[in-house]
Amino acid sequence: MCEVKPNNSAPTEDSGAERDWAAAKAVFDSLKTNKPRPPKPQYAVTIAVSSRTLFDMVAERKIYEDQGLEKYVAYQVEHESDPLLPGVAFPFVKALMNVNSRLRKLYPDSEELFDIVLMTNNHAQVGVRLINSINHYDLTIERFCMTGGKSPIGYLKAYMTNLYLSKDSEKVTEAIEEGIAAATMFMTQTETLSETQLRVAFDGDAVLFSDESEIIVKEHGLDTFFEHEKQFENKPLAQGPLKCFLEALGKLQRKFYAKNERMNCPIRTYLVTARSAASSGARVLKTLRSWGLEIDEALFLAGAPKGPLLQKIKPHIYFDDQMFHIQGANEMGTISAHVPYGIGQKYHKGKLIEQPAKKE
Repeated sequence: MCEVKPNNSAPTEDSGAERDWAAAKAVFDSLKTNKPRPPKPQYAVTIAVSSRTLFDMVAERKIYEDQGLEKYVAYQVEHESDPLLPGVAFPFVKALMNVNSRLRKLYPDSEELFDIVLMTNNHAQVGVRLINSINHYDLTIERFCMTGGKSPIGYLKAYMTNLYLSKDSEKVTEAIEEGIAAATMFMTQTETLSETQLRVAFDGDAVLFSDESEIIVKEHGLDTFFEHEKQFENKPLAQGPLKCFLEALGKLQRKFYAKNERMNCPIRTYLVTARSAASSGARVLKTLRSWGLEIDEALFLAGAPKGPLLQKIKPHIYFDDQMFHIQGANEMGTISAHVPYGIGQKYHKGKLIEQPAKKE
């Protein structure tokens, strides 16, 4: 699964990559600008977003699907001075920028910041409209990857990505298989979200944790699951696909805590799980403790719908592995992201989905 970038990996004298970066940064720093500098990738928490999550490109996508690539590119070039409308990831990106602003005030020289990368299979000709839209909204996005129709997944590791957000479920699945935290975002009509605090909510099993316990529920039922969790209460769960992203958030949270800003921290995390607290909650909390991770709020719902609580939390993003939870959250105005991982992909509302026959 994913790995967290080192907090303080000291460069060695014979490190060619370090010397190249230092030389490039020296030239870049010599140029006068009021724009914030992108952080060094190995220290940053890198968030890669697709153009269709950052901006609302439904109309443009329809042109591509109905009229083909050439008409799509021509339309984008013709309208490159017209800013694209904000998309589902837009509030999340704005919240990341707010955290960076707070961090820069506390740590002016720190490289431990969010770094937002636009990762898209758009052609370079479309890049002008994307750049104009980013500048129109004053977004701090300096790194682009435009792959001209090819999948950008192969570049995610090169960009040292901590989280990849897309509207293409196949690309997200491919990223997770490569060990990169990723999720498919879905558009929804949402209420105004906090502009001063980044709020990130996670499901537990098959998101932060592996699906090992969920397999027992699906195959043997709740009573066996409760017995299993009690028996293995002190054995940490294996990590899931989003564990490293929570770890990266925790790394930045601790920078605020070190400045006595815990009660005014601009990052808040939530665990929103269908588990029961008394019957199966202890293992979850002990697993987080064994990882050295904190969660700000832990909500055990014992099978109750998640939508109403998420509506109160108003997260900038909520991660879940099961589509019926995503749909329920979306219906109540929560920006949700599906993590296509684990046994839950074979079930819908507790019922096994008929799987297509394997080709011989």
